[in-house]
Amino acid sequence: MSPETPDAIGIVLPSYNEAENIAALVTAIRAAVAGATIVIVDDSPDLATVNALEPLRGPAVRVIHRGTKGGRGSAVFRGIDELLAAGCGTIVEMDADFSHAPEQIPQLAAALAGADMVVASRYVRGGRIVNWPLRRRLFSRAANAIARTLLGVPIHDYTGGYRAYSRRAAELIVETCGKIGRGFIPLSEVAVNVHYRGLRVVEVPTTFVNRARGKSSFGAGEIWEAARGLARLYALKRRLARRP
Repeated sequence: MSPETPDAIGIVLPSYNEAENIAALVTAIRAAVAGATIVIVDDSPDLATVNALEPLRGPAVRVIHRGTKGGRGSAVFRGIDELLAAGCGTIVEMDADFSHAPEQIPQLAAALAGADMVVASRYVRGGRIVNWPLRRRLFSRAANAIARTLLGVPIHDYTGGYRAYSRRAAELIVETCGKIGRGFIPLSEVAVNVHYRGLRVVEVPTTFVNRARGKSSFGAGEIWEAARGLARLYALKRRLARRP
């Protein structure tokens, strides 16, 4: 493993059919965070996303093509592992569709000075959502309210995928997460493990912008996985909460 570089920032982008967005996003991230290492974990069934990145590939832009849809969570965990091996002291996960503003990465990294996990939250004062249909808004609000009631982690946005982690939080995530379910439930799994194992979690407001290009992979399967996963996470939370 490479030695840790505390100031080095790593970005993991889980992608699925993001050929339309990915090169422009990587370019924007590099403009916002000079010297960042970016790992794209692509589950697309074809090589269109990989090919779109070809002009940018190098030591600072790494592409892992898995070729099968293993889920957002497992893609993020794979990318975190790669960035830990590269020695990154701060790791950020974000969506690959421009829903999350690259310009906010330095703010998330700075907020880690007093925490181990920073959630860019849509549901705190100053946070907002742009261009989401009503059905999606209602589901997200309900899912987060249920998660907050059941899981008790002191955050408002359990399902937002724009987050920053300290190195010790990232190491804990790789060691303990990926055992509950697929879809977006690993985001809540991470929150439970980090909080109930004694690390500090904070939120900062963010503006989430619904994708303008490409197609979301969200669907009924995600909802079913979330329901099953919440039950398992509740059991995990109870076990961890009983620990000394």
